Amino acid sequence: MLMGGPSAEREVSLSTGRECARALRGEGYEVVEVDAGPDLVVHLQDIKPDVVFNALHGRWGEDGCVQGLLEWLRLPYTHSGVLASALAMDKERSKGAYRSVGLPVVDSVLAPKAEVMARHVMAPPYVVKPNNEGSSVGIYIVHEAANGPPQLSDEMPAQVMVETYAPGRELTATVMGDRALCVTDILTDGWYDYEAKYATGGSRHVVPAEIPAEITQLCLDYALRAHAVLGCRGLSRTDFRWDETRGAEGLVLLETNTQPGMTPTSLTPEQAQHAGLTFGQFCAWLVEDASCER
Repeated sequence: MLMGGPSAEREVSLSTGRECARALRGEGYEVVEVDAGPDLVVHLQDIKPDVVFNALHGRWGEDGCVQGLLEWLRLPYTHSGVLASALAMDKERSKGAYRSVGLPVVDSVLAPKAEVMARHVMAPPYVVKPNNEGSSVGIYIVHEAANGPPQLSDEMPAQVMVETYAPGRELTATVMGDRALCVTDILTDGWYDYEAKYATGGSRHVVPAEIPAEITQLCLDYALRAHAVLGCRGLSRTDFRWDETRGAEGLVLLETNTQPGMTPTSLTPEQAQHAGLTFGQFCAWLVEDASCER
């Protein structure tokens, strides 16, 4: 079980890893938990695992880096391969893939951090975020009434993504293999940020979402198409915003997560449960689906 690691999402990964390890032991698997660090190759060569369950989140663990290492070692691993992982983590390039198959996305640009802090690079409202992080790490919302451009933290990268703000409800759909499970409506008091995602009571999940059948079907279809165009394997979760005042035209795709969180407050395990799978069965499916092919 690869978990932890050096990314900004380390604590989320540790929680995911603990939950999945516990569930897999309950299903009869022997699990060795490994906090991924510079000595990862040595650990894997000593352990000689039959399958590597990749519970890492964020850079290095979710962006194709560790996937390439595991393929070099010829170790089967869960979730997507090198190319799909790298493509999905790069928000601007993944948007290009979505557009190529007609999936709706908002306008966005990549811009130097200094320029974004000096002037509005697009008309407010807009969102500023790292181009290659997840879990709502480093999100800034610039409202129409903003007095000036955002003052970004020192931790933000030298180049950031600026995208048009998409109003509306927060929806998400998980793809497992070749089927989309269901749609969840995520209810919060404000932005669905890191705290809302991982703090107990930070958000409320309506599963399945109480939305028109047409929107449900579009979310499921878009999630499957996103999964396919990125080349994902096993599991993915695609996030949407839906402006219900505009009907189907108000639905836009935000991004696809190739290694969704598996913490006690995570969305994907809830959707698997709705589809009739226990958490242990869900984790076992990921193990049996593991591969070392791209």
